[in-house]
Amino acid sequence: MSLSRSQLSRRSILQAGAAGALLIPAGSLLAACGSSPGGGAAPSSPGVVRGRPSLTHGVATGDPRTDGALIWARSDSPATMIVETASSESFGNARRFQGPALSPSSDGAGRFRVTGLEPGRTVHYRVTLEGENGAKSEPVTGTFRTAPGAAGDVKFAWSGDVVGQGWGINRHGGMAIMGAIADTRPDFFLHSGDAIYADNPVPETQEQKDGGVYRNVTAKAKEHVAQTLDDFRGNYAYNLTDEHYRRFAANVPQLIQWDDHEVVNNWFPGESLAGQNRKGYTETDVNKLADFAYRAWREWQPVQPSEAADGRLYRRISYGPLLDVFVLDMRSYKNPNPNAWAQSDDAGVLGAKQTQWLIDGLKASTATWKVVANDLPLSIVVPDASTDPKDGGPKSMEGVAQGENGAPLGREIAFSRILSQTKEVQNIVYLTADVHYTAAISYHPDRAGFQDFAPFWEFVSGPLNAGAFPQSPLDGTFGARYEFVHAPAAANISPAEGFQHFGEVTINGGTRALTVNLRDAKGAALYTKELAPA
Repeated sequence: MSLSRSQLSRRSILQAGAAGALLIPAGSLLAACGSSPGGGAAPSSPGVVRGRPSLTHGVATGDPRTDGALIWARSDSPATMIVETASSESFGNARRFQGPALSPSSDGAGRFRVTGLEPGRTVHYRVTLEGENGAKSEPVTGTFRTAPGAAGDVKFAWSGDVVGQGWGINRHGGMAIMGAIADTRPDFFLHSGDAIYADNPVPETQEQKDGGVYRNVTAKAKEHVAQTLDDFRGNYAYNLTDEHYRRFAANVPQLIQWDDHEVVNNWFPGESLAGQNRKGYTETDVNKLADFAYRAWREWQPVQPSEAADGRLYRRISYGPLLDVFVLDMRSYKNPNPNAWAQSDDAGVLGAKQTQWLIDGLKASTATWKVVANDLPLSIVVPDASTDPKDGGPKSMEGVAQGENGAPLGREIAFSRILSQTKEVQNIVYLTADVHYTAAISYHPDRAGFQDFAPFWEFVSGPLNAGAFPQSPLDGTFGARYEFVHAPAAANISPAEGFQHFGEVTINGGTRALTVNLRDAKGAALYTKELAPA
């Protein structure tokens, strides 16, 4: 019989973090990675079997289903990934799965979908590598929970923005917020994008607004902006040198999105950086950067692109009868940022196919709650100065909105279709990050420039470990209104000064009510909103 959530021992959770910490000590990324910024052999030590492969950056899970989940790992040398699952940390009667061969062609990384497990169960898993010479690695363990098959309590968390604005892994405490999320024991974590800041180097120190000095763990891959495949790989490797991040990744399944900083700030397909004020860039073809970035993303994250609706990223995760999560890709099909004031629909930020997929999916869903994971907010005004028209015309916009409160313009046109055509669908909630503060926003047609939609809520969380920023204005086209905001008064406040956030969603299996808690870095609730099911 499988262990319940309350029976899962803290020792099991700590083992996963400790195992990773032994492999890659914080601050030793360069030594661990050898000549490749993306990873490589771990430092040799007394007692290590010669030729034995090593799990370099812990383990992770993603996209859970009722019968299993994706398991991710990375080897320092060619090896076969072996996964074992059991109902307890003793691994009695464990099931054994032979996973893929991990090779340099994928930077040593790979994933394997474990199937055939029971729904709604806590699963202990153990990953071991078997080298070409038969030598085996030390195992690394973790836990995940399969999606439920029947109505019951659900809890998940979400946020985004990791190692932004030069605020890296703190030498005094690391990225503790990741451990705080793991300690709340969510069923899964929705990562709303900006999992790396490929365009933000990490210096040894940075001055804080309060006069203090923030001291970063440094790495060769974070000395400059990412422009090569190994540069992008090295950004993901850097994050996983943090012990809190590894413990979190080993024990909390993730639903991963991507946004702009996985490539470069505010990017869109077909953009050229030529003529822009982009410090450190010699490569100006954004499509080329995005190709490298996407390859590193799919190598280093617990995702399986072939399972997405487009064979790439956007997908629906069904988590039992109470919840469907629609994970959007608001980057790969995005129209140019200078088109913010367009009078006609040019497929907007999602592209025509994804827009229709979302409409059809929401209408067809039988889940009580439909959560739309939109990595860009719907009504928060986010300008993009880098691509402002040179003739002094209307400013470019990074997000959906542009600040005009009347009829939909630009990307709002496609979203007006989504809202209008799903207005009969009950219990839709939007979750986002991106703007580096946390907020609750209500939407109502009675105060909107466009009124053909039903009232709904959008909740904002973040950052996880990046600069915090003041609140931005709202566009009134869809009747948006702040109901709560927690943001600093000054720009780029360091993680050590507060204003780091994650959000938590619970669904009561009995009443089916959905409750949102906006939390600070230590897990304290700043705002709570309960939504009754229609």
